[in-house]
Amino acid sequence: MPGDPPPEGAPPGGRRALAVWGTGVSVYFVAVIFRTSLGVAGLDAADRFHVNASALSTFSILQLLVYAGMQIPVGLLVDRLGTKKVLALGAVLFTAGQLGFAFSPTYGTALASRALLGCGDALTFISVLRLGSRWFPAGRGPLVAQFAGLVGMAGNLVSTLVLARLLHGIGWTAAFAGSAVAGAVVLVLVLLFLKDHPEGHEPEPLPHQGAAYVRRQIAASWREPGTRLGLWVHFTTQFPAMVFLLLWGLPFLVEAQGLSRAVAGELLTLVVLSNMVVGLVYGQIVARHHGARLPLALGTVGTTAALWAATLAYPGPHAPVWLLIVLCTVLGACGPASMLGFDFARPANPPERQGTASGITNMGGFVASMTTLFAIGVLLDATGDDYSLAFSVVFVLQAAGVSQILRLRGRAARRERERLVASRVETVHVPV
Repeated sequence: MPGDPPPEGAPPGGRRALAVWGTGVSVYFVAVIFRTSLGVAGLDAADRFHVNASALSTFSILQLLVYAGMQIPVGLLVDRLGTKKVLALGAVLFTAGQLGFAFSPTYGTALASRALLGCGDALTFISVLRLGSRWFPAGRGPLVAQFAGLVGMAGNLVSTLVLARLLHGIGWTAAFAGSAVAGAVVLVLVLLFLKDHPEGHEPEPLPHQGAAYVRRQIAASWREPGTRLGLWVHFTTQFPAMVFLLLWGLPFLVEAQGLSRAVAGELLTLVVLSNMVVGLVYGQIVARHHGARLPLALGTVGTTAALWAATLAYPGPHAPVWLLIVLCTVLGACGPASMLGFDFARPANPPERQGTASGITNMGGFVASMTTLFAIGVLLDATGDDYSLAFSVVFVLQAAGVSQILRLRGRAARRERERLVASRVETVHVPV
């Protein structure tokens, strides 16, 4: 990631940073493959375990419940233990979960496996963000975060293109068990090559302070309006695409829109490809124009809502393919827009709270996704598979999120300006 030389005292960046950060991101890449594997196997899972829509949605809800519930603990763990230990533990847990899912004979054991997978997955992204902040200068934070999201979507692409074909070629057990090998590979890479920080940039040691330390970290992070704004930006932007890719996109396109599985798979792939392209664009824009964060986030929410409304309200029995293509292209912007939440939380918190603040922010989209997954499943069962009514829950959560964003934006902007002025004053008065 080219750019100006880092300021004095900042992490150096460079090839060594890319290599170490790439090792960490490879863990996140595999975690996303495992996380989204159910998205291409939803209909197969319903047949294998003989469950209805509500029970099927429970797989993803439980996985996301564990993921969201782990975010603050993970942030605290990363701040305290460092990235290497947390990423290694994550790789062990999500690999065990994927293996368990491959061999689960019953719905109950499959649920337990997805919960274990969600626990391991939860340990990855915050660790990768922390790794980037330790190895790259702060000015490259938006680009580093968007590149991490880009790699995650590449994992989603592998799930959509490769795992889906394996599933229908070699069968359930072989496909899921075979994919678990990737987890073992990235675990070895972490143990051999990953370092928490460059030499000479060790963080200040934190004395053990027990529960008081935990409460202080969480309270101090939450008091910052930027942290709360980041959470609501993440909440409002991420979930439409997450729900679509994680579980309900394929059934919606096949059962409600009358498409073949092959065409539906291509549209899911389009969401992922669009995400990767938009992520690069958003990262470059925010790196150059910091004030573009909120307009990009709100613009993405508005465009997504408009396309969902046009698709669900289309007067014919099925929306035209061109409209579905546009919808999936726009859904691809949801992931990059959610990454903007971290660009509000990051400058609002000092380095020793970055993991905790990122964990709070990252809860937003996953809580929204979990709520929407559950609501869609319940509404589908209650209405006899009326997808138009079930997917209307998207608008409710978007409205709630936008109201909070508008409420917090002024306070967060004032606080960020105060921090910027204070940092400039400190720089001027530093003795030489």
